Amino acid sequence: MGGPPIPDQEKKMIILIVDDEEMQRNMLQGFLKKQGFQTLTASGGEEALALFETHPVQLVLMDHRMEDMNGDEVLAKMKALSPLFKAIMITAYGNVDTAVKVMKLGINDFLEKPIDLKKLLDKIHTMEQEISIETESDQVTESIEHQKLPLVIIGTSSRMQELLSMVYRIAPTDWSALIRGETGTGKELIARLLHLMSHRKEAPFIEVNCAAIPETLFESELFGHEKGAFTGASTRRKGRFELADKGTLFLDEVGELPLHLQAKLLRTLQEKKITRVGGEIDIDVDIRVIVATNRDLKQMVTDGLFREDLYFRLNVLELTVPPLRERREDIMELVHHFFKKFNFTDIAFHKDAAAQLVKYDFPGNIRELEHLIQRLGTLVRGKVIRLQDLPSMVRERQTYTGKLNERLAAMERQMLLTALEEHDWIQTRAAEALGISERVLRYKIDKAGIKK
Repeated sequence: MGGPPIPDQEKKMIILIVDDEEMQRNMLQGFLKKQGFQTLTASGGEEALALFETHPVQLVLMDHRMEDMNGDEVLAKMKALSPLFKAIMITAYGNVDTAVKVMKLGINDFLEKPIDLKKLLDKIHTMEQEISIETESDQVTESIEHQKLPLVIIGTSSRMQELLSMVYRIAPTDWSALIRGETGTGKELIARLLHLMSHRKEAPFIEVNCAAIPETLFESELFGHEKGAFTGASTRRKGRFELADKGTLFLDEVGELPLHLQAKLLRTLQEKKITRVGGEIDIDVDIRVIVATNRDLKQMVTDGLFREDLYFRLNVLELTVPPLRERREDIMELVHHFFKKFNFTDIAFHKDAAAQLVKYDFPGNIRELEHLIQRLGTLVRGKVIRLQDLPSMVRERQTYTGKLNERLAAMERQMLLTALEEHDWIQTRAAEALGISERVLRYKIDKAGIKK
């Protein structure tokens, strides 16, 4: 099967132990070798730097006090050579000042003497996982850049690295995948990335928004129909399953799928066959199904709104796309991306405005941020977006407290206001941006007591 190579999970990291006490070096080396790690040892800073330059060291265990130079000085020189390794500083008991100083250098952690070997091993295992996630995330980024894939993934936060690491491992498989996430987080983008990094990338990627199809047309849309199957069926028509043959079918908002069609979808996934509406012949289909939802499917199963057997069939592999408020360090990177996308290359944020923007929770996630940048870039006077240019909900950093129904109502009201303001109070456009009908929008406006 194609796709990116699967990394060797059994390969242990190379650890450099730096300590001028021979007994301490030997004790740590013997312990780590028993755990299967590759180890190098150095009795001082100069020897450590020489080894670091010639070996692919991933973790350095560094004593702080040594004869030829202090550990923080050695680590600073190592960071100048390569910022990619992990480091644990070993300090004297209770030396808080040293701990603070080394953490500022970018050291990942520290341990006090005498060393608790179990605690050391726990820290090393955590760092191994972090290195694996970073490596797999980098592989995805490289694939996007080198293969010139027709999409852009923005984000270097730990949450995004975890997500891309999951994409790296899931993409080469043919299993069904469930993508969870709030509205506007980019679930469709992740589904496309899974397809483009799979062996099916040359075949079709067919998307179906289950929330946008009238219930009476669902079956025909998914499975196709024969001529004369119902009034208006003047010709034979292929459904989305047939169109996605050999490729990927993406069912967005799968929680909106009617119950009677859930049974037919389950049969299709199990037997890899479909039957057109009005037809009698089974048609073989070879597809991978990826689904997405912003609803709690498990709760829907409990409520009898979603089939349990279908839920488990779809939820073989699961990814969660984090909301923007859980990856705030990506916000300004996304801002620069949208500046470039909308050709606002000569506009910048004042530092006060940028600081306030990052504090905002963005209930509409990336989609809300994109619309906000469109509005700010178009309406700003001059070349700098200042604090007073931000909408009131961003300036005041409106948060939602109280009971769940009150918080949801407040959040929904703010999303309605944002959509209306961004589209000059033209309700058809605001409804389209929110993914609801104009009739539903008018009802919600009246319910929330919103006035222009």
